[in-house]
Amino acid sequence: MKFYLTSKPELQASKELLHIALQLCHTDKESFVGMFEEWYLRWKDFLKERSVEPKTGKTRFMHQRLRSAYLSIKRNMALLWTFYDYPDTTLPNTNNGIEALFTDLKTKIRVHNGLSKLNKMKFIDQYFYNKK
Repeated sequence: MKFYLTSKPELQASKELLHIALQLCHTDKESFVGMFEEWYLRWKDFLKERSVEPKTGKTRFMHQRLRSAYLSIKRNMALLWTFYDYPDTTLPNTNNGIEALFTDLKTKIRVHNGLSKLNKMKFIDQYFYNKK
């Protein structure tokens, strides 16, 4: 998200969308979707603004990065709430656990950087086997 909006956006629409995106881990599905749809209704004309290229005469969207951020959230909305839609599973609402696991694995592989590809694969298999 910060790729499109940066950490300190200048446009008011970008500031609001970033604020909504940061609420993802701290709110429920209905509240997030409501905030997101309300934001879109407020800024939809702004997102549709186009400018004309003087050399070619072609038009393009003026706020491409903001538009990309909006479309990215919209496109991935169903995936963002997988943990919420299936309460019977023990899916976490963040990927912190898997990130920590992979960081530990990368550190251990880096220590043994002389391993061949086959031995690295064996190492990784054994690492996950021991984590069960």
